Amino acid sequence: MSSRAEPVTEALLREWGLPDPGDSKKSRGDVVVVGGSRTSPGAVLLAGESALRVGAGRVALAVPQSIDAQVGIALPEAGILALPDEAGAPLDGELGERVASADAVLVGPGFSDADETRETLRAIAATKPRLVVLDAFALGVLPEIDRGSLPADLILNPNKDEAKILLGRELADDVADVREIAREFDAVVNCYGVVAHPDGRAWRLDEGDGGLGTSGSGDVLAGALSGFSARGVDPARAAVWGSWAHARAGVRLGERIGLGFLARDLARELTPAVHSLSGR
Repeated sequence: MSSRAEPVTEALLREWGLPDPGDSKKSRGDVVVVGGSRTSPGAVLLAGESALRVGAGRVALAVPQSIDAQVGIALPEAGILALPDEAGAPLDGELGERVASADAVLVGPGFSDADETRETLRAIAATKPRLVVLDAFALGVLPEIDRGSLPADLILNPNKDEAKILLGRELADDVADVREIAREFDAVVNCYGVVAHPDGRAWRLDEGDGGLGTSGSGDVLAGALSGFSARGVDPARAAVWGSWAHARAGVRLGERIGLGFLARDLARELTPAVHSLSGR
């Protein structure tokens, strides 16, 4: 198969469009972000805010009990759910119901232990969620997870180091390698501006700013992918939209501020970046 990919342009995104927002937050989808740890509580906050910034209607953060109170104060727009003390324990009660009914479940931001991440992902899979987005540590443990236990709609958001883990080798060709990961895991994959569908379709985004290489930037990107997915955008298009919005936000900040903007600035810039397509 050719290593070429369709370029992502403003004209393409306008042609695709976005779902009508409806008249309430319920019509724009529900996201649950599962992650966080004492050493990295901010990752879930960045991801949750980013999902809201691209138009998701509701966000809940499922985090360890050791940080649930602090996280709730930091992002008052989000609901807070406490993960079980024992990783892998069944997700009962409100937590299990929210994960099972969510339009998109993002797993990984801020997790710091591979074993806990693997068992938590298995517990999430047992609730039969509609769509799952995997990021960070959740990608590192994915080869150990039965693909059949995960939903058909699966989006992977690896950086290049995580892509190497998924491939089991060094990267050689961006488009071909991302396509290979998509086929291997039967998932939509977004990696550094290349989005691939398991059927071989691929898109390339040639936009961005050097300042995007900042701590927490990947959490913002993962949240954007999840937010667009929750709004009802097809998984591959949601990945393209999320990657484009993240990159465009970086360009806008680079032009206005220059090198040194923060991931929290990126999250806030997502909304005007998306609206810039319509000239608003």
